[in-house]
Amino acid sequence: QAQFVESGGGLVQPGGSLKLSCAASGAIRWYTMAWYRQAPGKQREMVAHIMSGGGTNYADSVKGRFTISRDNAMNMVYLQMDNLKPEDTAVYYCNRYNQLTLLAWGQGTQVTVSS
Repeated sequence: QAQFVESGGGLVQPGGSLKLSCAASGAIRWYTMAWYRQAPGKQREMVAHIMSGGGTNYADSVKGRFTISRDNAMNMVYLQMDNLKPEDTAVYYCNRYNQLTLLAWGQGTQVTVSS
């Protein structure tokens, strides 16, 4: 059973925007949650995380362009992505932030930034 279902990806031109959504099958309120991405031929990397109280942190590569948010009541995590660049092309996943308590990965959502 999928723990997370990611959606909202697509093809967008450089400079465009997308908003990704992640639906969790269980409660997330106690956990720091994160968005990750994996580009072809590269390792999965964390791009943003949000603590249970709402504090956020971002990878340098996306700082100022991406915004992570959460809705604990709905068990949802979001990633607003603005001013997208070709190097943002990847499959995006959500999961817990703590590597020791990761759950099964979902299928992710493909984001392609290309003109």
